[in-house]
Amino acid sequence: MRVELSEVTLDVEVSGQGPAVLLVHGFPDSHRLWRHQVPALAAAGYTCVAPTLRGFGASGRPEGGAEAYHPAKHVGDLLELLARLEIDRVHLVGHEWGSGMVQGLARVLPDRMASLTILSVGHAASILGAGWEQKQRSWYMLLFQLEGVAEEWLRRDDFANFREMLGEHPDAEAIIEQLRAPGALTAALNVYRAGLPADVQFGPPQPVPPLPGPVMGVWSTGDRFLTEQSMTGTGKHVDGTWRYERMEDAGHWLQLDQPDRVNALLLDFLAENPIG
Repeated sequence: MRVELSEVTLDVEVSGQGPAVLLVHGFPDSHRLWRHQVPALAAAGYTCVAPTLRGFGASGRPEGGAEAYHPAKHVGDLLELLARLEIDRVHLVGHEWGSGMVQGLARVLPDRMASLTILSVGHAASILGAGWEQKQRSWYMLLFQLEGVAEEWLRRDDFANFREMLGEHPDAEAIIEQLRAPGALTAALNVYRAGLPADVQFGPPQPVPPLPGPVMGVWSTGDRFLTEQSMTGTGKHVDGTWRYERMEDAGHWLQLDQPDRVNALLLDFLAENPIG
């Protein structure tokens, strides 16, 4: 369904009946990232709300440069979406950049959050403090800051470099096809330009508020972009209960690589923290 918000129209999948679960994807995905989780959650008695963020997939691409895609803009969209759907209490689930978005949402709405599940990406302070190995794995974030240069490099030889970055992603070709649309690649990259400029990545540490619990963090051993320390360190930045799950034999897109395992973890954690 298409949901028209004040600044942008989002492509949103809503299915099931019962307590609400908001599922938020990261770069460079869409709500299809959750296609294995939505049926399992809906069958277990949950309402699943899976939006495609502004700038991605079939959602709108507002004008205004990189600042139109600042993480705060995405959080604002999610707040407005929950209001339009008349959802009060909600379980929050996010992957990668979507993890950052739901963390922001949790800080804004701690009393309305039943639980917070973050996949791959932990608390910002944990990632920035995870040492040199994490900075090495994040090399591409600096490339993405270079408007025009990054786009040309990723598109070169029919997206060969981007295809290599996506590696094991099962949806690589479908994602690349969507990014061929005028303005689509720049819009997707703008979340990095607005949210993680070089001075944030390499400047002095800035205070980042803790997360309200309960929080579950899930990291996969095959993640080429994020170290385990970047997730496990999150526990020091949670006010409330913290649960960590280490997933073997899965890459960065763990919910596609090991859907049954991810579904089992989600259903268990949501049941531990019911809305009611």
